[in-house]
Amino acid sequence: MTHLKPGDKAPDFKGTDQDGKSVSLNDFKGSKLVLYFYPKDSTPGCTSQACNLRDNYDILMKNGYKVLGVSADSEKSHQKFIEKNNLPFPLLSDTGKEVLKAYGVWGPKKFMGREFDGIHRTTFVIDENGKITEVIDKVKTKDHTAQIMG
Repeated sequence: MTHLKPGDKAPDFKGTDQDGKSVSLNDFKGSKLVLYFYPKDSTPGCTSQACNLRDNYDILMKNGYKVLGVSADSEKSHQKFIEKNNLPFPLLSDTGKEVLKAYGVWGPKKFMGREFDGIHRTTFVIDENGKITEVIDKVKTKDHTAQIMG
């Protein structure tokens, strides 16, 4: 579980997206950012979450939000995921888990009785000045935009 809460300054990050292009928190200054962390490309929950954000992307944009997804998958995996699901927003490849750890979303999980380290599905809504305004840790993958727009 993340240690970050509304009012905290969002940890700075730098990484590469599906095209190998450098992406940092600074790139979103002046815009509201939906920074969402998800476990794995092309899995059922992650696909329905990404598609919900895709289907409501115009609404998010009209309300001044930009969207950035983050997982530990490779750039190539992200490219396939974006192409397959026609996603209009970038995905950050965090294979070294630096961003995941900075946001406190990497850690022990339980699934089907076994414990392992993995990504906790969490979304951070960040304002134009880099402050966290909302932390969503009980993500409804099929209705995520409604949670963001609250």
